[in-house]
Amino acid sequence: MSDVAIRVDKLSKRYRIGAYANRSDGRSPFLRAMVTPFKYLLSTLNEPSPNEIIWALKDVSFEVQPGEVVGIIGRNGAGKSTLLKILSRITEPTDGRALVNGRVGSLLEVGTGFHPELTGRENIYLNGAILGMRKTEIDRKFDEIVAFAEVGAFIDMPVKRYSSGMYVRLAFAVAAHLEPDMLLVDEVLAVGDLSFQQKCLNRIKGLTSSGMTILLVSHNMAAIQSSCNRVIFLDQGRIAAQGETLQVIQTYQSTLQQSRNGQRVDMLPEIKGSPSSESGISITGFEMMGEDGISRREFRFGESIRIRIDLYADQRIEHPMINFGIRRGDGVVITNFNNWYDNFKIDYIEGECSLEGWLPPLRLVPDFYEVHVLVWRWGGGHLVGEVTGSQPLAWATFGEFRITGLGLNSHDGVFQMPAQKWRFLRHDCIVEHNNIDSDSIYKAFDRAE
Repeated sequence: MSDVAIRVDKLSKRYRIGAYANRSDGRSPFLRAMVTPFKYLLSTLNEPSPNEIIWALKDVSFEVQPGEVVGIIGRNGAGKSTLLKILSRITEPTDGRALVNGRVGSLLEVGTGFHPELTGRENIYLNGAILGMRKTEIDRKFDEIVAFAEVGAFIDMPVKRYSSGMYVRLAFAVAAHLEPDMLLVDEVLAVGDLSFQQKCLNRIKGLTSSGMTILLVSHNMAAIQSSCNRVIFLDQGRIAAQGETLQVIQTYQSTLQQSRNGQRVDMLPEIKGSPSSESGISITGFEMMGEDGISRREFRFGESIRIRIDLYADQRIEHPMINFGIRRGDGVVITNFNNWYDNFKIDYIEGECSLEGWLPPLRLVPDFYEVHVLVWRWGGGHLVGEVTGSQPLAWATFGEFRITGLGLNSHDGVFQMPAQKWRFLRHDCIVEHNNIDSDSIYKAFDRAE
């Protein structure tokens, strides 16, 4: 057992459904409460029919070595959260076994492991005690945890009064700083804002270098690719693929595309950000289209892309700057496009509005990238938000898109732009080339394929 951090052997988890499906039977709540326990007891004496059973996990086996960062991916309902709950000892498996070597820090959903009536300070010490840490160890980490979570002014307030963002910030800070042997992280990082998500990813990378074992469940393929040594793809409770990160992600994307009777299914995640901000502006939709005009999230190297940003403003906002940005999986902002930088001034927005943009060919290294949209107020030749330190009027993240095909590699950086002019000099001639064909490198790779 000492040679592995986690060993999962033919793990299965079965749930029985339908036992409490019929609630509108006309009985009073009191009578129903009296009858339900006996109804449940009688139902357990009979073998359930197949349509009353769902297997959240079925014959799942894998090993995780100490210090590995393993991503768990799959569609909703694939069994990812159930797997982490079994590893965290929150629920018991139906069959098989899961052996965990060391103390586990879990961040499965907002509020897991916190007592709502206790303060932030008390919950830090409670979680540390659960992990088996001494008070002196927690004292040493306390200030660092509070600083990371950015809840210093509220640390002695009961956590039931925290916002969801404050809750998840403190929960992640506790799990990541109290030094468990392994950290299990579910898709809770999406609750935080952009800066906090990046802070969490940086912290995970720091924990990786320290030798901590991490299991990371996420729908963010850019974050998975930048953080994980390898990936496990769960599909309908079974392991569909596991191995090298990019290969498994590609298998996952191919499965999505082949579903629904062969119709293409691109990942179009829910808007995460400020769908109803105090400024009165909502980012209601976002779309990316290829050269064929079809909405999708996968593009060939050098392909021109058109974007559409839908907004709703319940009040008149003068001179907005609407920004579309691209980030790499490790959080590096690659480039931004917006109307003001291109001298396209919008007098105001009010009600339902849309902005469409035709982007130049994206010469990005084939990879997964995250996209985000921000709306700022422009004032006096500068961004008001940047000067005052305030938040943008609205912001949202929209998952990932992917660049595929032959093209640049990591040695070329993350972005390549054509030169405006070339000049070649030799003893017998001077040759100039203006306005280089921006599609030339794309066409060259296209011919190579």
